Amino acid sequence: MQVALSLVLITKNAGQQLENCLASVPFADEIVIVDSGSTDETESIARNYGANVIHNPWCGFGPQKQFAVNSARNDWVLCLDADEWLSEELAMNIKGILSNPQADAYRFARSNKFMGRFLRHGEGYPDWSLRLFNRRKAQWSDDLVHEFVRTTSAVENLKGDLMHESGEDIARYLEKQNRYTTLQAEALFACGKRVGAGRLLVSPLTRFIKFYIVRQGFRDGLPGFVHIFIGCMNSFHKYAKLIERIRLEKKQ
Repeated sequence: MQVALSLVLITKNAGQQLENCLASVPFADEIVIVDSGSTDETESIARNYGANVIHNPWCGFGPQKQFAVNSARNDWVLCLDADEWLSEELAMNIKGILSNPQADAYRFARSNKFMGRFLRHGEGYPDWSLRLFNRRKAQWSDDLVHEFVRTTSAVENLKGDLMHESGEDIARYLEKQNRYTTLQAEALFACGKRVGAGRLLVSPLTRFIKFYIVRQGFRDGLPGFVHIFIGCMNSFHKYAKLIERIRLEKKQ
C-alpha cells in the first residue's frame, strides 16, 4: 500500500510558475500551500488544484517552510518551490518508492535554468536537494535564508531531476542575491563570526576554482560562467557586509 503524500509549498505572487509545479505531482494525496500575501492569481490556481491554502505572515524561509510542513496532514511530505517541477523520471521514481520507502529522507539533483539554459555542471548542477522526507524524522532548519532539511536518518538518492525555472532576468536575480547576502551577513554576525580581508579575497577565488574548473562549469558556456561569477561575488559581498557590520559595532 502506498504511503500518503502531502505536496507542500510556500508562495507569494507565484502565479506564473505555480501551475507547472502542481501539474508535475498528480499523485499527491494533499496539496498544502502557505501564502504570505499574494496579490496575483496564485490562490485561484492553487484552489483549482484542490490545494489547502493557508495565509501566514512571512517569517523567513526556514520557519515558513516548517510551518507549511507542520500544516500537512500526512507524515510524508514533498517540499517544492513554486518555480520548480518534477521531471518525468523523478516523478516516476518518487511515486515508486512511496509504495515501500526504504529510508526516511530522499534527495535528488536539481537542474537550474539560467540565461535560458538548464545548467548541467558547476554550481548549477547537480545541486543536490533533500525535499522528500518523513516529517517525524526530519525538519527544516530555522535559517532565514539558505535553509535546509535537518535529519539524523540515512538519506538516499533518487534518479531524475528537479527542474528549477525561476524565469528571472539577471537584474532581478542580482536583486535577490543582494538580499540574500545581507541576510547571510547578519546571521553570521549574530553567531559571532569574525573575518578579515584574507577571507574576503580568498573565498571568491576558491569558489571559482571549485565550480568553474573542478566541477567543469565552463562546459555550460557563457551562462555557466556568469552564474558562477555571480556566486563568487556573493561570497565577496557577504563577507564585505559582515566586516562592515563588525566595524560599525566597534564604533558604537
